[in-house]
Amino acid sequence: MGELAEQLRRELDRYSPGGKLPSSRSLVERYRVSPVTVSRALAVLAAEGLVVTRPGSGAFRAQRGAPAAPAGDTSWQEVALSADGAADLVPRSVDASGVLVSLAAPPPGVIEFNGGYLHPSLQPERAMATALSRAGRRPGAWGRPPMEGLAELREWFARSIGGPVTAAGVLVTAGGQSALTTALRALAPPGAPVLVESPTYPGMLAIARAAGLRPVPVPVDADGVRPALLADAFRATGARVFVCQPLFQNPTGAVLAPERRGEVLRIAREAGAFVVEDDFVRRLVHEDAGPLPRPLAADDPDGVVVHVCSLTKATSPSFRVSALAAHGPVLERLRAIQVVDTFFVPRPLQEATLELVGSPAWPRHLRAVSAALRARRDAMTAALRLRLPELALPHVPSGGYHLWLRLPEGTTEPALTTAALRAGVAVTPGRPYFAAEPPAGHLRLSFAAVAGAGEIAEGVRRLRTACDDLPG
Repeated sequence: MGELAEQLRRELDRYSPGGKLPSSRSLVERYRVSPVTVSRALAVLAAEGLVVTRPGSGAFRAQRGAPAAPAGDTSWQEVALSADGAADLVPRSVDASGVLVSLAAPPPGVIEFNGGYLHPSLQPERAMATALSRAGRRPGAWGRPPMEGLAELREWFARSIGGPVTAAGVLVTAGGQSALTTALRALAPPGAPVLVESPTYPGMLAIARAAGLRPVPVPVDADGVRPALLADAFRATGARVFVCQPLFQNPTGAVLAPERRGEVLRIAREAGAFVVEDDFVRRLVHEDAGPLPRPLAADDPDGVVVHVCSLTKATSPSFRVSALAAHGPVLERLRAIQVVDTFFVPRPLQEATLELVGSPAWPRHLRAVSAALRARRDAMTAALRLRLPELALPHVPSGGYHLWLRLPEGTTEPALTTAALRAGVAVTPGRPYFAAEPPAGHLRLSFAAVAGAGEIAEGVRRLRTACDDLPG
């Protein structure tokens, strides 16, 4: 689609302003592409103001020199927004930059080491299409679902979490980010401290700050969060919420050690606090990993854990189906906030989820992804050790989709990320992963969003070039 849009953009000068472009059928035949590709390419040009589309008439080159609409005066908004949160202890800070790093597609020709989702070749596109087609034909598929989610889907999530979690304690939500937003809004009032791992997922930090919460970092090591420091943080801040990723933590890849799991729950329980467990990549385990630990929620009879899990990472960025699980009085608050914010997840998507996870294609897909991620992880690890030994790789994870690297002394993140983009590879700087001043410079490199081992090798070669081009 991008190539066709660029080709049409170059050919626009052939047509006078207001002139009609060839029909979609002609473009399909000329460029040997699908009608969908033509439609999307024309939509790109229309969004750029180069083309005007008229249903039933076709596409036309836009008129030159069309008078611009008056810009208006929006300076009043600076005053209105500067007062935002003035009554709270901690002013809200709405900053999506840390999230956009892994959401924005890089320019054409740039290798995507900053991606946060599976490459299209790893996504179960055929299985999802089949599931969506079957779901659309289910009786009542386009009707209003229960606010909490379809009973069968809630039961499936409850079984996958295990332990005391039941379908009655599960809410179907629209992706992990939405579930985390609901959880933090339910558990902490504006101005409150919230304990977070350090480093941690930037999207969660953005949620907390946008809600007027104050993230307080608790360091992690190769075995996950450090319990003694967690207990100190609860005592020092009076926080009532701790957000963690016990399995393949983002960005370090650490797994919470068995001896620490019970300690974390005990410390939170004694502090009268909740643990928000973000179990975001359980289904992206690598082929060589051993048995996975159960979710913390599966070992929590006292309602300490509010569990978040999602199918998005294992499927597609647009397959936004996840679950919130809890029990006790907090469940009603979670349910109320979700209803107020989003009403419910569209029923066709929930029905498609049931079709997908109930099909033979689902376990096959998970096995294929498991093997592919292991191969890509090994390819990236080997290439980095060969070409960039100065980048420290303290931990090679057995799950997830990225590596966490420490930069050598004197190498700054902004300089390296800029040089890397010039060299044709997009990387993720480490700074957004820290709630406070980071101890050193870092990079996060994704091996899941690229086409395969060949592109990984080329991306590392370009990163070597970027490092060599740094001053000093």
